[in-house]
Amino acid sequence: MKVKINRYIKVLFILFFTFSTVLNSHAAEETPESEPFDPAAVIFEHIQDAYWWHITTIKDKHISIYLPVILYSKSSGWHVFSSSRLDHGHEYAGFHINSDGKIVEKTTSGEEVKPIDLSFTKNAADIMISSAIMLFIFLSAARWYRRHPKNAVPNKFVSAVEMLVMSVEDDIIRKSIGEKHYKRYSPYLLYAFFFILINNLLGLIPIFPGGANLTGNITITFFLAFCTLIAINLFGNREYWKEIFWPDVPTWLKVPIPLMPLIELFGVLSKPFALMIRLFANIMAGHSAILAITCLIFITAKMGMAMNAGMTVFAIILSIFMDGLELLVAYIQAFVFTMLSAVFIGMSLPEHHQKATKRL
Repeated sequence: MKVKINRYIKVLFILFFTFSTVLNSHAAEETPESEPFDPAAVIFEHIQDAYWWHITTIKDKHISIYLPVILYSKSSGWHVFSSSRLDHGHEYAGFHINSDGKIVEKTTSGEEVKPIDLSFTKNAADIMISSAIMLFIFLSAARWYRRHPKNAVPNKFVSAVEMLVMSVEDDIIRKSIGEKHYKRYSPYLLYAFFFILINNLLGLIPIFPGGANLTGNITITFFLAFCTLIAINLFGNREYWKEIFWPDVPTWLKVPIPLMPLIELFGVLSKPFALMIRLFANIMAGHSAILAITCLIFITAKMGMAMNAGMTVFAIILSIFMDGLELLVAYIQAFVFTMLSAVFIGMSLPEHHQKATKRL
C-alpha cells in the first residue's frame, strides 16, 4: 500500500513540475522584464479555448501544435489556413486575434467584424482525442469478451472497465430510472459519465494531449445538459406532462392564473441548468485555483530569495494537494452529472397514480 501511495505522490510531483515548466515558459514569453507578471492574464489564457496547442518555449522558440482555421467572411468568402499565421499578434488576410481571444476581421473602415468561425480549436481537438480514447477502451474490452468464453477471468484492464460500467449502470441508471426503462437510456448516460471523467482527467495533464479545459467550458456543459433536457422531455410519458400542466393541487392554484404550471415549467428548465452550472463551476474553479497557487511562485520572485523560496515550497505542497483533490473531483463530477441526469429522467417516467394505488 505504501509503495502505491509513493508512486501516486511521484506522479503528482512530475505533473506539478511539468505544469510549472509550462507556466514558467509562458511567463517568460509573455512578460518581459519591463512588464510586471500578470497572473490574471496567465490564468485566463490557460483556461480559455485557443487556436493552437502551446507546449513550451525553448530559447525564444515556441513549440506549439497549430490547428486549422476555417473562416467565412461576407466580404472575401471562405478562408482556410494554419493558426500559426495568427500566432503572437500576427495578422493574415485581414484577420487577427483580439483581446478576447477571438478572430476578427478589420474592414476598410477600420471596424472589427467577427466572421463565421468554424475553426478546429483546442477544445475541438480534445473532443477528438477523448473520443479516440473512449473507442479504444470500449472496443478493447468488447474484443476481449468476444474472444473469450463467458466463464473466463478478465485481465486487469477489462476488469476495471467492467467494474466502472456495471457500477454506473447498476447503482445509478437502473436504480434511478427503473427496470422497465433503464436500457433505453444506458448508452447516453454511460457515454456522459466516461466523456466527463476522461476529459476531467485530461484537463489535469499540463501538456499535450492534456491541458484543454473542456469540461470547464460553458459551451460543452450546456450541450451535455441540453442532451439531458431532450432525454427528459422528449421521452417523458403522459403522467409526467399531466403533473406539469395539471398537477394534483387545489384548482385555484391552476385557474384562472396557472401558478403551479408556471412553477413546474420553470423546473423543467432549471434542472438541466443546474447540471450545466455545477459541472462548469467545479471544474473551472479547480483549474483556476491550481493556476493561482502556481502563480505565487512568479509573483514573489521579486520579493527576495527567502520569500520566494518559502512561497515556492508552499505552492508545491498546496498544488500537490489540489492535484490529488482534483483527481477525486474528476470522478465525483462525472458521477454526480450522471446520477442527477438519471434521477431527472426517472422523474419523467412516473407510473399512473391509479396503478400505483392498486399495487399498494
